Formats: sequence, C-alpha cells, structure tokens
Amino acid sequence: MADMEVVDRVKSWLSWSWTWYLWALWLFLVVLLIYLLRTPLRVYENMNIVAMFLNTLTPKFYVALTGTSSLISGLILIFEWWYFRKYGTSFIEQVSLNHLGPWLGGVENNNNGNNNTNNSQNNNQQSVPECKVWRNPLNLLRGAEYNRYTWVTGKEPLTYYDMNLSAQDHQTFFTCDTDHSRPTDESVMQRAWRERNPQARIKAAHEALEKDPECATAYILLAEEEATTILETERLFKQALKVGEANYKKSQSTQHLGAHYEAIHRRDTNVCVYVRRRLAMCARKLGRVKEAVKMMRDLMKEFPMMSVLNIHENLIEALLELQAYADVQAVLAKYDDISLPKSATICYTAALLKARAVADKFSPEIASKRGLSTAEMNAVEAIHRAVEFNPHVPKYLLETKSLILPPEHLLKRGDSEAIAYAFFHLPHWKRVDGALNLLHCTWEGTFRMIPYPLEKGHLFYPYPSCTESADRELLPAFHEVSVYPKKELPFFILFTAGLCSVTALLALLTHQFPEPMGLVAKTFLNTITSPFNFLVEKLEGVLPSNLWHQLTRL
Repeated sequence: MADMEVVDRVKSWLSWSWTWYLWALWLFLVVLLIYLLRTPLRVYENMNIVAMFLNTLTPKFYVALTGTSSLISGLILIFEWWYFRKYGTSFIEQVSLNHLGPWLGGVENNNNGNNNTNNSQNNNQQSVPECKVWRNPLNLLRGAEYNRYTWVTGKEPLTYYDMNLSAQDHQTFFTCDTDHSRPTDESVMQRAWRERNPQARIKAAHEALEKDPECATAYILLAEEEATTILETERLFKQALKVGEANYKKSQSTQHLGAHYEAIHRRDTNVCVYVRRRLAMCARKLGRVKEAVKMMRDLMKEFPMMSVLNIHENLIEALLELQAYADVQAVLAKYDDISLPKSATICYTAALLKARAVADKFSPEIASKRGLSTAEMNAVEAIHRAVEFNPHVPKYLLETKSLILPPEHLLKRGDSEAIAYAFFHLPHWKRVDGALNLLHCTWEGTFRMIPYPLEKGHLFYPYPSCTESADRELLPAFHEVSVYPKKELPFFILFTAGLCSVTALLALLTHQFPEPMGLVAKTFLNTITSPFNFLVEKLEGVLPSNLWHQLTRL
C-alpha cells in the first residue's frame, strides 16, 4: 500500500508539473509576442544583440547545457521504462491523452460521458467468455504438494487471489442455505472455508470432527491441506467418501419433498463427485493409472451433468499415460465440438495425436524440397490451431521457458493455462518420437496467419486483451508472466533514450574538444537563426515604416 501511495504521488506531481510547464510555455510565448509588438523598430537590433550573445558563449556553457539535458532525459527514461514494465503503457503518452486531449478536443470533458464509456468497456470485458477464470481440473494438493514446495524453496506457489477463489468455490460446493440441519456444516465448516489462515482452517476441521465424526467436508479439508503424503490424502478422502455416499443416498430419497431437500441433495452430490474425482487423481499419482481411468469413466457416466468440472481433461491425461491413443481420440471426438468451450488440453492433444502419425519421419529439409504430405499438412494445421488458441504453451513444451507449479485456477488462452497444461503433458509429448521437433519447426508459422491477433483471429475469436492482468493475479510474483502479443516499446521511451544518448555524447565531445565543438554549436545556431533574420530584413524592406506603430495602437 505504501508503494502504491508513493507511485500515485509521483504520478500526480509529474502530471501537475507537465501541466504547469505547458502553461508557462504558453505565457512565455504571449509575453514574447507582446514585447515584439511594442518594440517593432528594434527587432533587427535585438536579433543582432542575440547573435552577439550567442557568439560570446564559452564551451563550458555548452558542456553544462548538454550535460544537464542528458541527466534530465536519463531520469525521464528510467521512470518511463519502470512505468512501462509495471503498467504496460507510457506515462507521458497517458498524461498527454488525459490532460492535453480535452484541450485539443480529442476527449470530451464530460464526466457522465466518461462514466458511460467506462461502464460500457467494463461490460464488454465481462461479456468476453475467454476472460473467465476457471478452476484447474488437475490442480495439486495443498498439503502434499504445494506446501512441500514451500518447505523446500521458501516460495509461495499460490497467490492470495487464487486461494480466495478456491475458498469461494468450496463455499459454493460444500455449503447451502439449509445447513442448520447439520450444525457442524453451518457453524464450524462455514467458518473454516472462509478462514484465511491454513492452521485455523485445519483446527476448525478437527473441531467439526469432534462434534460430528460424520462430517464429510471436514475430512475433505484435512485431506487437501493437512495430509503431507498422497497415501495419507487418499486415506482421508476414502473416509470422506464413505460418509458422503451415505449422505447422498439419504438425501436422494427425499429430494422431491421440496426446495429445502433439493438444495441438500445438490450439496451432497457436489461432495460425492468432488471426493471421487480426487480419489481418482490420487490413484493416478500413485501409479494406479488403470484404476484411475475406470473411476473417471464411472464418474462421468453416473454424473453427466457435472461436465462443468472438466473431468474429461483428467481422463485424457490418464489415457495418454497409458498410451491408449485410440481411447484419447474417442474422448476428443466427443468433446472437441464447435459448440463446446475449448481448452489447451483439447487443442494440443488433438495436435499431438496428428503429429504422432508423421513426427518420427518428419524432416524439415526433405519437406522443404518435396512439400508437405496430406498427413503432415493435417498435423501442421492442428499445431497452428492449438497455438492460435494458446500461444504460450510451445515455450514450455520446448523448455525455452521454465515451468512452475500450476495454479488452482487458470485463464483459458492465458499463461496460467499454458503452465497447467505443460506441467502435466510435457512427458506425453516427449514420449512421442519427433513430436517436439515438429512443434519446434512449425509453431511460429501461426503468427503469419494472424498478424493482428487482438483484432481478428483465424479459427478462434480474437485473442483477449485481458489475459495479462488476470494471469498476474493468478501466478506468483517470482514468475515472469508470458505476454502475447509482445508489446512494442512506446515512442516516448525510444525518444528519451535517443535524446539522452545524443546529449550525453555532445557533452562528452564538448568537454574533450571544446574549441571545435564551440565552433560547431555557433555555426548551428547561426544556421537556425539565419532564416528568421532574412525574413525580418525582407519585411522591413517591404512594409511601411509606420505600420508597426499603427498595429501597436490597435
């Protein structure tokens, strides 16, 4: 908060400095014009005086002038670069638009109009489906995986924003308005899901189990956050499943009695599906992949309405581990539909399967001579389709950018989704001989088809501009967020960099070679002022001598 206050103060000071500078410049020009009008007959003499003054300047003056200019432009350059890295825009450009725009007529000075514009922009951003944050279907366990990373490295892999979203998800999944029938769920567990401190949440879960040993959500919390191994996590989830299935069967028989009982049954269904899915993930982590696949298939068959949880992505990853590519293709045929939302898992798995058919024999030299075959063309098009959907993934698959632990939530088409996909699917790409080589040779060709990705896409909607800000909230500070498309340096950074370099060079040359540089400076100034002197001479020769007196009397 203190850093933000300092930044705001600096921004405010620079804004007012820029404004007062423009007012002072305007006032100086007005005074200069009045002075020239009131002393018309001495203009030429004044110009001679100015020329004499310039001729008397010493090289030390030029050194001081260029050195001071270099220092000021260097400070402006440093601030501009820091502001661009932090906020992604030029400060001078932003101030110019905000303060000079109303004067030049580019922006209407109407608060109501601005408010309406801002509201419409916010509504447009909220209506874009790509900017919605989704729960990561392959998210790790806090106690057995995320916390172990923290113990080893001392770094926090999850952001507060990400954990807060998880807390909201848990409250939505595991609580309802009718929890007064279960005192532990109503009082203790609702408080536990809202608690920020992990130790306080664990303590509340133990308290809930002391009051009611049949509290399934307490077992879930302990399995997620207290268990330090996958085996211990699996044991706690099995206890939660035993209690959750009993509650599910009990509420299933009474759900038709009214909205009160229907809400309870919906909550018990969420608990049962969540626990069974987590148990399948534990089996996958422990190497029992076939068992995990069976559990996921049964879960998708029994609860088809829970497709929003994207259990099919867990199934695809487990089938790839078994190298059951025909089964993977069958799953893709069902979920890679134009009416269903896409994901990096869907697009890149489809590309992997098509690359698998040609990757082992693919050679860029041979392909450049004879051209691409039909199968190779299909594989390249599938890669281009996947890269257009999420352009951040190839850098992680090709290991040109370091991976971190995936967050608990992700933004589709963003860097967070790319990390989550590559973290689990990189071994599957390595297992297919030549797949990464084909990806390396072809993925950058996607950008030639979409030169303006923010304005128009090829196979998908234009790339959303909100991914960078959302990913910075989801990903830890020690990770350098991947930005697409790459932002070009603003004009004012390039301008101040050139100004700083030129003035510094002039100061150095003037200090080392004072006489020649002084002569060059005088010649330059005389060249600049000579057109004005010539114009004044012509005007004095053409216009009547009493015209200036008549103008000053108006």
